[in-house]
Amino acid sequence: MSQRINSYRLERRQSTPKVIFGVKPIVYIWLFKPIINLKVVYKSMKILKLLLTLIHSNIFISLAAVSFTVETQIQLGMEPQWHPYLFIIFFATLFEYNLHRLITIINDRNAVNTQKHGWIKTYPKLFYLLVVVSIIGFLFTVFLANKEVLIILSPFAVLTLFYSLPIFKKAGILFRLREIPLLKIILISFVWSSVTIMLPLIQSTIEYQSSHIILMLIERFIFVFAITIPFDIRDFEIDKKAGLKTIPIIIGTKWSISLSRGLILIFMFICLLHYNTTGMRFIFISLIISGISTLYFIDSKKLQRLSYYHYGILDGTMLLQGLLVLILHCVYK
Repeated sequence: MSQRINSYRLERRQSTPKVIFGVKPIVYIWLFKPIINLKVVYKSMKILKLLLTLIHSNIFISLAAVSFTVETQIQLGMEPQWHPYLFIIFFATLFEYNLHRLITIINDRNAVNTQKHGWIKTYPKLFYLLVVVSIIGFLFTVFLANKEVLIILSPFAVLTLFYSLPIFKKAGILFRLREIPLLKIILISFVWSSVTIMLPLIQSTIEYQSSHIILMLIERFIFVFAITIPFDIRDFEIDKKAGLKTIPIIIGTKWSISLSRGLILIFMFICLLHYNTTGMRFIFISLIISGISTLYFIDSKKLQRLSYYHYGILDGTMLLQGLLVLILHCVYK
């Protein structure tokens, strides 16, 4: 009996929290909980600040272009690999987007006061450094590229430059290709889908069915087209004042959102026909998850109120799609 009592007392001592400086640990947790929470908030803010820097500097969208290209490698039955054309795509995207921004602020000094270009006003030196780095990086990768890659890229590079650069004056006003009705969104979708698919294709030694390549081009064109419509909705008032004819101005914002949803549904239906009957079902699963999540992002009123909704979340759908294909490829390999 005495042994049981002693063992019970021993258990109580072991289970009873130790007292440190006359205070139980639970009290320390209660006292320091605000500090712990502040540390978590501080780390979260640092991560968010880094993410916003990547977005505003156009590094984020450049990584999305690389992600799309790696996705193409997998769709073509290749193993995902680092290749010189990935660096070309990264620096070409970084150069074009920063060039477009540079031309905008040169033509309109007040552009730096807008939310879209306000980052330049806060970090002007970093912006101009990025412009220089993107030019040097692009020229260096082009110098190392083979002739086939340069031949494929040349027409797209010309289109992209004419999209940003003024090509002639119309009634004393600088005119750019993007000002042609509906050409802006078509040009963006065409260049993104073609470049991210054609470069891995010409580097591959495998012969593919033309139907496979055509369906890939259609899928990507539709996806990029769908996520670009909300950008035109955002720029509705600006484009209207400038006299541009965009989809939201022609059919209205509500119908434009419906069109965007419908295109994502068409994208998923084509993916179903394309991949579900092949041995690449993991690609079908990845693209369906991408489509469903994109539908949510397009419809979410809560997300639309965020300052980084367009350049972070919508542009991020391209990065997410490539990552989904890559992750499931590794899982099902």
